Amino acid sequence: MKTAVAISEGVYWIGANDRETDWFEGLWPLPKGVSYNSYLVAGEKVALMDTVKKTVFPACLEHLNDARGGKTLDYLVIHHLEPDHSGSVPFLLDRFPRLQIVGNAKTAEFLGHLYGIRDNVRIVRDGEELDLGGKTLKFFLTPMVHWPETMMSYEPQNKILFSGDAFGGFGALDGDIFDDTYDLARNEDEILRYYANIVGKYGVPVQKALEKLRGVDVKIVAPTHGPVWRKDPSAIISRYDRWSRQEGEPGVVIAYGSMYGGTQRMAETVAAGVREAGIHAIRIHDLSRTHVSYVLRDVWRFKGLIVGTPTYDTGVFPPVQSLLHLLEEKKLQHRSVGVFGTYGWSGGGVKSVRAFVEANRLALVEPVVEARFAATDADLVQLRQLGRNIAAAVR
Repeated sequence: MKTAVAISEGVYWIGANDRETDWFEGLWPLPKGVSYNSYLVAGEKVALMDTVKKTVFPACLEHLNDARGGKTLDYLVIHHLEPDHSGSVPFLLDRFPRLQIVGNAKTAEFLGHLYGIRDNVRIVRDGEELDLGGKTLKFFLTPMVHWPETMMSYEPQNKILFSGDAFGGFGALDGDIFDDTYDLARNEDEILRYYANIVGKYGVPVQKALEKLRGVDVKIVAPTHGPVWRKDPSAIISRYDRWSRQEGEPGVVIAYGSMYGGTQRMAETVAAGVREAGIHAIRIHDLSRTHVSYVLRDVWRFKGLIVGTPTYDTGVFPPVQSLLHLLEEKKLQHRSVGVFGTYGWSGGGVKSVRAFVEANRLALVEPVVEARFAATDADLVQLRQLGRNIAAAVR
């Protein structure tokens, strides 16, 4: 039975879905699973484009054997050495001991450290080509998208860009692999959550990669996660362009922590002010109940962010502090930010959030509202005004 999926003449998807792993990188939840995409390019010689996580190697091997049609495997091109794409390399070498591994100098360095592999590695430079006989692979080095060794390959005969982790997304592929036959709308949020959490910090390298690809005629984008983009590859490329420049949409994220409900009441009041000013794209997250990866996804989408915290041990409430730490690590920019919160016997929470906003050169929107124990009527009026002011800033 045919199990590989033909992408174009002599090019096949031979990846696998993972519906059993709960946490990507041990950090990010995978409620819809994830795909590990590997591809086979067959000219006179045959090249495998990346492997898969070792736990799903049997499925990939079945597809590989179907696609190669009895031909030997000549090359393994490694675009990214993270173990979800390279974990099967030792198993593959057991079956194809004469296989030549193709990667850049940093790939070769990492191979030695990660798997003890130092022999039969062909190092390629930026712009170099590999002739497969009837098929050609041209290599583009794209360091820090999102590891130092990441690169992409372009197959000009079919105009396919094998993009590594760039242009990928969370979510297993349900029944098909293409953007025009896969339920893209269902997983749109998972594509952005993947970008914000995995790639988001590296906006400048993404922009450099996009500049390097400018002028390349791309008809199909084949990433290592998520759907293959054949109907409209510019859709995902333009998204990455916008996301890497942190161009948010008009909308507001309200992220808060609350121990006894006082800060939550303030969050609802701020939201009412935002709606009164005509912004209806509002996402409210209780940081004690929502995994931070979903909050980061929405922060990347929208221009406005309002952070609410009770004071805890004279500082920021820990779930709120976790979000602030992640936003700083991901180098959030170009956002209008409001601050509110509560304190009891000692302040410190709101002051610390305000200091975070200023230290990261985000645009602080006044008023900053801090209530003692519980918001008064005067505080609630100020909170509605904060919502209206944020709406004006992001419209």
